[in-house]
Amino acid sequence: MAKVQVKTTLLSTASIVLGMLVAQAAVAQDGTFLGTIQLSESKRDVQTDTAVSVTEVDQDEINDRQAGTIAELIDSVPGVSLINGSTPQSSGINIRGYGANGTYGSDQKVAIIVDGASVGSEELYRIGTQLYTDPELYKSVSVIRGTVGSFAYGSGIVGGVVQLDTKDASDFTNGEIGFKVRETLQFSSNGDGVTSSTILAWQPTENVEFLANYTQRYLDVQTDGRGDDITEQGIELPSGLIKGRYVFGENNEQAITLSYTDTRTDERAVPYDSFSGNPMFGYVNRETHNVTTALNYAYNPVGNDLIDLDVTLSYSDQDIRSEDASGVGSNLLDADNRYQTTKLRAANTSLFDTGGVGHTLQAGLELIHKDRLNAYAAPGGTDERVAVFLIDEMQFGDNFTLTPALRAEVSHLEGDTAPNDGTYDNDAVMGGLSARYAFDSGFAVFGSAAYTENLPIIDDLGNVPYMTQSEKAETFELGASFDNLDVFTSGDSLAVKANVYQTTLWDVTSYSRVSKVETEGVEIEASYSMENGIYADVNANIVDGTSYDLADVAGDWDNTPANSLQFALGKKFGEELDLSFETVVDADITRDGTKYEGFVVNNLRATYVPQSGILEGTQMRLGVENAFDAEYTPSLALNAAPGRNVKLTLARTF
Repeated sequence: MAKVQVKTTLLSTASIVLGMLVAQAAVAQDGTFLGTIQLSESKRDVQTDTAVSVTEVDQDEINDRQAGTIAELIDSVPGVSLINGSTPQSSGINIRGYGANGTYGSDQKVAIIVDGASVGSEELYRIGTQLYTDPELYKSVSVIRGTVGSFAYGSGIVGGVVQLDTKDASDFTNGEIGFKVRETLQFSSNGDGVTSSTILAWQPTENVEFLANYTQRYLDVQTDGRGDDITEQGIELPSGLIKGRYVFGENNEQAITLSYTDTRTDERAVPYDSFSGNPMFGYVNRETHNVTTALNYAYNPVGNDLIDLDVTLSYSDQDIRSEDASGVGSNLLDADNRYQTTKLRAANTSLFDTGGVGHTLQAGLELIHKDRLNAYAAPGGTDERVAVFLIDEMQFGDNFTLTPALRAEVSHLEGDTAPNDGTYDNDAVMGGLSARYAFDSGFAVFGSAAYTENLPIIDDLGNVPYMTQSEKAETFELGASFDNLDVFTSGDSLAVKANVYQTTLWDVTSYSRVSKVETEGVEIEASYSMENGIYADVNANIVDGTSYDLADVAGDWDNTPANSLQFALGKKFGEELDLSFETVVDADITRDGTKYEGFVVNNLRATYVPQSGILEGTQMRLGVENAFDAEYTPSLALNAAPGRNVKLTLARTF
């Protein structure tokens, strides 16, 4: 009965939201639609111009959230839930019920891309996401939810894609010749956190730019709403970024960009289980070193719509060195894990017309080589893949868009240590189709269907039947959006996007004693702003999940997050002051007879950017997270969430 009620709620909520959108479209029918309206006064733009479920977090929002981890940057995106989140070692990203879980930092269903490089994708036992990096290095984060928008980034992506782009020197020099220094200092009360980020940006000519960033983050032991310690030790996280760009050729139609990021952690006598901090597995001294390098070449000749070439050669190296600090001589505690991924990705986008249909055709090739060190409970070997993809966005007139997508991938795996030294070859063809129809009123409807396969991975070399069995998944989505100006009053802006999805995963190899998983949900994003500076943002997620064991007996899907709602109300006073109040609500959820309590958390934020005087150009931010010191644990988390945390950030470019 509970399942029926949840599914009825999903459908009823979707019907109500879609009905509201249709009604709003009728109200605005007499207005003039100006295309996709970008809401400049709200916290976040709603991406209403695409059938893909995608959310963009830009530099302003990154600054505003004062996040301590990458996971915290995107926890407000509907469909995204965190496994812990306040520290990089224990945080994990879960999208639509897939991704990190309490045992592994990844299930291969969520891809994380940094400047084109694939990172943090290994199923290492109880060692988090391996996404050790600092938010201060990045200027934007894009989150694609589901499968239909993922075919240019990988196979087997069921949860989604998280793309991070590092900062550029021109973000601070504004494209002008000269030298700029950006200094950011952040302080947090819970855990006595201190972060210093220094950026040196140099543009010797109009065509050349260089950036160097060094960020040092300290955080002592945080406490929850009751005042109890959350972890046993704090963190010290140094991160660095070096990046250069050279633009050349006729009309500056070519560019070469090289980026290098480096992050290290050094933990002493910490629980092996970085997720829960449970000492039952023993204690380790653990050093983690993450390096990501990406070399990009772009060529977009003026007057030639058939060529917009983007080629990226990337290298990602995650090195995790562990030493038994318990004195028990455990192979697990002494295991060193290292995996290196080299990827060459070439994609070209062509614009052309056929029979009155406009095409934006993206064709690409990926060559991937992954090496993994053999370690206890983590077999070593190589994984070589070749993939091609085609995505054709076809525009029929001014209103209808149809986008077929195709990806074909072959893999060759070799184990390097007996008994896990077999050789396996696999291949798959996958794809999807999305459609969107936009009415002149600003109202649009869209839908998609997608199928993907997750080819066998190095982690499963010890299970021979899994090495010839790919996981398979299909996802269906249906939604509507509205985007226009002058909706309720002169000068206001409204954007709403609601999406209903249903996903089935079968031939499961990622989870023990599971044969099939079914998930379904509703995601809602909305932004509203008025000419007087008042704005509101809403993000909601309603989700349900069912898993089937090897005997086809149904039960609750363990990775199903709680239904959630996030509402922010604020006011901007010109370019100088921004005040906002945010409420986050998670509902109660019961999984397999265990009830997880819901919660209500309130956050306050203020940003002050003087526009004149001696402080002109200085940015001051004050945030109070969990303002009423609520004691709570998110439904997927293994640790209690931090209690009240006052954050102060000072930043200035010289």
